[in-house]
Amino acid sequence: MDAIELLVNRQSQPRLKEPAPCGEALANIKRAALRAPDHASLKPWQFIVCEGNGRKKLGDLLEQAAIASDMSDRDIERAPELPLRAPMVIITIMKYKEHHKVPWVEQVAAAASAMSAMQMAAVAQGFQGIWRTGAYAQDENLKSALYLEEQDEIMGFLYLGTPSVENVEKRISDLDEYFEHWN
Repeated sequence: MDAIELLVNRQSQPRLKEPAPCGEALANIKRAALRAPDHASLKPWQFIVCEGNGRKKLGDLLEQAAIASDMSDRDIERAPELPLRAPMVIITIMKYKEHHKVPWVEQVAAAASAMSAMQMAAVAQGFQGIWRTGAYAQDENLKSALYLEEQDEIMGFLYLGTPSVENVEKRISDLDEYFEHWN
């Protein structure tokens, strides 16, 4: 797939089925993450690839977090099923590293760029995905279960697989609505 075509036509796809990326396709996704912009080469990220029983383990952690956070009964019941919506879920974590030239927000941006690069690499190889966040990305109980430090962040959960439906054509935004030019 042409890079420009990928970048201007990418969209999230929540309806995913087997197969998930594996082998060289998964290795490419991992390589793309590690090529994200990264000031001072801090590599302020950690990735947890959940597939098979790993998705159940993630679901168990989400359920425990929902209980500890006093979420609704419906949310608690639904929590273990969330990672099963795709054959693979990659948790992206920003692991903050103290550096005099690279502030926290820039490390967040680097980890977010890595996550975006993984999704682009998946789409370029014929897979699809969706970057999900929600309450769990900010949940202190889940952060604790993942052994995160206070300044670390869960950037989100990248659900990957094969699209089970065709993407619906999205309206292209008016570029002038978002960009102004200074000459």
